Amino acid sequence: MNKYENLSKEELLKLVEKQEKELKNKKYGLVWDSEREPEQVVLDCENNLPVLKRVKGKEIRTNDEEDNLLIEGDNYHALTVLNYTHKGKIDVIYIDPPYNTGKPDNIFLYNDKIIDLNDTWRHSKWLNFISKRLKLARALMKQGCPIFISIDDNEVANLRLLCDQIFGESNFIACLPTIMNLKGNQDQFGFAGTHEYTLVYCYDKTKTKLKEFEIDDETDKWLEDEYGYYKKGANLKATGVNAPREKRPFLYYPILVNSETRLVTSINDKEYERIYNKETKSFNDNFVNRLKIDYEKMDFVFLLPVTNNEKMSWRWKREKIIQQEYDLIVVGEGKELSIYKKQRPAIGDLPSKKAKSLFYKPEYSSGNGTAQLKKIFGRKVFNNPKPIELIKDFLKLSTNKNSLILDFFAGSGTTAQALLELNSEVDGRNSAILCTNNENNICKDVTYPRIQKVIKGFKKNGNGEFIEGLGGNLQYFKTSFVNKTKNRDQVKVNLTRKCTEMLCVKENIFNEEAAEDDFKIFSSNKKDKFLCVYYNFIDDSFDNFINKLKELKGKKIIYMFSLENKVDRTLFKGISNFTIEAIPQKILDVYKQLVKMNIPEKKEVIFIELNKANKKIFDENEKDDGARVLRIVLHKTIQKIAQSNGINILNQKGKEEKISKLNDTIKNKNVFTQVEWEQNKTCLTIGNHSAHGEYDEYDLKDVKNFYKHVQTLLDNFGI
Repeated sequence: MNKYENLSKEELLKLVEKQEKELKNKKYGLVWDSEREPEQVVLDCENNLPVLKRVKGKEIRTNDEEDNLLIEGDNYHALTVLNYTHKGKIDVIYIDPPYNTGKPDNIFLYNDKIIDLNDTWRHSKWLNFISKRLKLARALMKQGCPIFISIDDNEVANLRLLCDQIFGESNFIACLPTIMNLKGNQDQFGFAGTHEYTLVYCYDKTKTKLKEFEIDDETDKWLEDEYGYYKKGANLKATGVNAPREKRPFLYYPILVNSETRLVTSINDKEYERIYNKETKSFNDNFVNRLKIDYEKMDFVFLLPVTNNEKMSWRWKREKIIQQEYDLIVVGEGKELSIYKKQRPAIGDLPSKKAKSLFYKPEYSSGNGTAQLKKIFGRKVFNNPKPIELIKDFLKLSTNKNSLILDFFAGSGTTAQALLELNSEVDGRNSAILCTNNENNICKDVTYPRIQKVIKGFKKNGNGEFIEGLGGNLQYFKTSFVNKTKNRDQVKVNLTRKCTEMLCVKENIFNEEAAEDDFKIFSSNKKDKFLCVYYNFIDDSFDNFINKLKELKGKKIIYMFSLENKVDRTLFKGISNFTIEAIPQKILDVYKQLVKMNIPEKKEVIFIELNKANKKIFDENEKDDGARVLRIVLHKTIQKIAQSNGINILNQKGKEEKISKLNDTIKNKNVFTQVEWEQNKTCLTIGNHSAHGEYDEYDLKDVKNFYKHVQTLLDNFGI
């Protein structure tokens, strides 16, 4: 006999309600206390608006390509700004966040306090810290954007569940054990640890494409034996605006081809050093001509990167020519030869090499990362830097020569160096946005100097052999704030004055062409685009602004201050090739959405309103005013419960989700019981009646039950 057969309907309902309450806290997923100690840098955004301030005198420019960006400051504030400037624009993300080991060599700071192994809330604090930043980062990703996250055993399980929650379980790509130390860490208990992990997720797996690694030497030999040839790839002679010899002087040198064997090599070190005088920055063309005569006597074809009698440059460094001559194809006869890079067979046509889920190369050694930094600085300047080859391989799999990469835990700047080296190798135009704080002066003393040295060149180990620079551009910013005063119009004025450099970042245009009291104009590196910001504070300056616009030849991107968020386009008659947008309302809208998403509803506000409702209902018998106040309390309570369970209270348009729909979502996530969900719907209906003046649709008893339900909800969810 079934043990439930003799129970009444009321008894069965009570049993169901009891079981649902028990199951509510046993759902599958990740739950942590996000409010035990809220993060101050997040709360700062309630009363302040993050902006960027350019550090003048730190700009680096060697060509006319787009600028890389370095942002010094808390990455929460930097990501908040980027949610306005770069929403949906990032192609690839790599981050190496704190591992939360609780050990001195891997410090995790939370509210300016070191979190160690004795902190019983350390996992909750770490999850609170990382979750908010991943949510901000997700909004920046293009639909096909992958994110690579380095982590170790301390948080890998929590991070996997968190990423399932933020990116969706269906957008998980891989968990890559990454071998960092084959000897193993002998300090670990039981086993000598050799690996870390790289978690790989994406915004939308159906839109994400990952490349395959180049075919290795063993497969190369098989292909050559089997097919007898390689396809001809790109000509080794450089083209484009950076190809002239003056732009890349160290890439102007002779390539030698043995007339008989057709093997490729180049001149020796001493000969190479005599071609270009680094001190006078002059070329010794007479010496080059003498070399040509000498080597042709030794039966070599003497090739220089010359196009139409114009001296240009090679794509590869001389050392690479000598070391990887097997990767080159010689085309032509006699002295009329050309050098091409070998083109690997197309993927799908011939065997190719997909990256394996166990990530290992000897170059990935953790000690290699330290040695690479010592090579630049001559001493140890950073604990546990990632090796360049590891990051470079992630970028090889995910970039397309013109990708935008984000690293918001930039640390010592390994991602920047990996990117610049990859650009040099593949003639790429990839660019990066790097965000890091300045703990122990890391940004000022390590990150920025490292990028500067890699771009411009440096002496090995601080005082030895000179290593040529890879070229590139950099802009350096710091985070700053505009205070949110009670005067909304004044806030708009203040933000407009401070947002100019954010607009420069948004458009990647930084060269100041005009700076008047009421407007500024900036040009792109190629002088083909112009950023024009009109503050509209001095009316009689507008004609001057228009006259300046008429002088500009190229696309004009105009931002114009407006309290009403409207711009009269007829004011710009006679101006061609322009776009225009009102400021600063869009910035304020983005920031308001982020506050709603990341700062939990305050329970103090809920209880202040609840006390008002109590007085209206039970002391004054005011059912209508009481119901109106309770509607607000229930609204905020449902939002708080959603936030506590990782449910976004904003819809896809960035607006607050309808409370009825949010109630359904929470129920579908098995957070609300069936009974709680139904009672919420009933009470929301009463609240809507009160808000619309439909006072006959409920009575005082209904409102008292409304109050009791809200009180029960607060108790059940520990608010």
